[in-house]
Amino acid sequence: MEPTKFTLKAMIQKTIATHGERPALSMVEGEPISYSQLGELIDQVIVMLREYGIRKGDRVAILSQNMPNWGVAYLAITSMGAVVVPILVDFHENEIKQILRHSGAKAIFVSNTHYDKVGYADFEQDPQIFLTDSLSPVDANLTKDKLAEYLQDTKNVFLRFRNKAMEAVGLIGTEPDEEDVAAIIYTSGTTGNPKGVVLTHRNLVKDTWLTLRIQEVDEFDRLISVLPLSHTYECTIGFLIPMLKGACVFYLDKPPTARILIPAMQKIKPTMILTVPLIIEKIFKLQVYPQLNANPVMRKMYKFPPTRKMLHKIAGKKLMKTFGGELHFFGIGGALLSHDVERFLNDASFPYAIGYGLTETSPLIAGCSPSVVKFRSTGVIIPELEVRIADADPKTKIGEIQVKGPTVMKGYYKDKELTAQSFTKDGFFRTGDLGLLTKKNYLYIKGRIKNVIIGANGDNIYAEELEAMLNENDTVLESLVYESEGNIVARVYFNQDVLKKKHNVSMFNAVQYEKFMEKHLSELRDNLNSSVSSFSRVHKIIEQKEPFEKTPTQKIKRFLYQ
Repeated sequence: MEPTKFTLKAMIQKTIATHGERPALSMVEGEPISYSQLGELIDQVIVMLREYGIRKGDRVAILSQNMPNWGVAYLAITSMGAVVVPILVDFHENEIKQILRHSGAKAIFVSNTHYDKVGYADFEQDPQIFLTDSLSPVDANLTKDKLAEYLQDTKNVFLRFRNKAMEAVGLIGTEPDEEDVAAIIYTSGTTGNPKGVVLTHRNLVKDTWLTLRIQEVDEFDRLISVLPLSHTYECTIGFLIPMLKGACVFYLDKPPTARILIPAMQKIKPTMILTVPLIIEKIFKLQVYPQLNANPVMRKMYKFPPTRKMLHKIAGKKLMKTFGGELHFFGIGGALLSHDVERFLNDASFPYAIGYGLTETSPLIAGCSPSVVKFRSTGVIIPELEVRIADADPKTKIGEIQVKGPTVMKGYYKDKELTAQSFTKDGFFRTGDLGLLTKKNYLYIKGRIKNVIIGANGDNIYAEELEAMLNENDTVLESLVYESEGNIVARVYFNQDVLKKKHNVSMFNAVQYEKFMEKHLSELRDNLNSSVSSFSRVHKIIEQKEPFEKTPTQKIKRFLYQ
């Protein structure tokens, strides 16, 4: 049953009241805090913020890796009516300072790990710094090497705020309204220009409720968080939805490499995980696919669809065990999933589901539960959203995805011109994505408008589709397709392990490697061109020697290479 008031404060208060003793947030190797304890911590942080002059409408940033206290800070800031500004830790120091200045942040929660990115910054008025690790205030002039000593003394400081919070129960903060701004989220995207997306309490809480109408979550669900909380995808679906339903979220203390992630999943046995395509694509290419082609007999079996499907089912069961054995939802979003990896997941009956959304839409626009997944689709449009395909091609029915509804942002912070450009005259948000919508409401994404290459005869060439085809080659890890001087060019980053095993490249000298690569790139190009229309053929493929530089959600920063 949906709430009568769509605010983050009302949401978390209801969960605390109904699931107080259930575990809420935890490090994988730590002791979970319960929802009752979460409520107490939120109250304490609100008292602390108020004592340092933070009031309703003030902006408070968070610059921290994922941890339970990230969520405490987020819910405290928004519950008191202030505005949270989550900052991706992967942003450059200059971008972080630019965001703090542009947002006018009066305070910032920063983790010990990232403290040196904000200490000594040159601001007209220094924001008050709080340490996320200890939820305590810190002097901006304190050097990082003195933080450890300082952290020993913070327990008593926070105890004072706890006592004050207990005295002020029921009187803490100003009740936010649904249309009040809850968050300003600065996106990096693939264009390189951060912009502040303004989301209201109603935007965020409404998106959680609408998402739950296509995929249920309950208080017994366990999630392992592998994506940055500062990104709306992870924050709304991987944090706010569990907080709404009384589920528990576990955080890793190191980056989610296989060495860290697999033991964590064996311990927690998660029921739900959110990922981006690159994570599952790497697992498939580096672990699953080599086992499926380990010997000549298996390679032969893998070429025939019926036996390939059988091998996929066996591999899928092994992967499920690797993930702890209790997964019922493996969400994938943020970019286009490669064809061969989805074919594996589909054949294996793995409980995957693909979703589509944007920071500007809080984020989900389309999605579904694993039971109703359609191959290559991002699912159905979520309830209460109006989605249309604008300026559709008469032949292909592909056009720009435009959306209107309660989850669409208020606009871009301090940028009326960009906000106006982003909406149509009748109030639809222009996503900039190309898609196809079927009669049964299933959405198919074709790529970004700005990535479309116009062929010599006026036909649309979708770079992402060509990349997906290139990525099916077992030697290719990642690729990028773009236009250069009237020709279609591709850059390819190769899987060196596969090249060593299949072509013995480790034995080559520099001249031999260059000759081999010239031939391999030519074969790769010919193979691709034999499967596409004449106007979509790639003129040249270049070897990308280093991994592509990516956004925090693992999308290639195209502007750096085009």
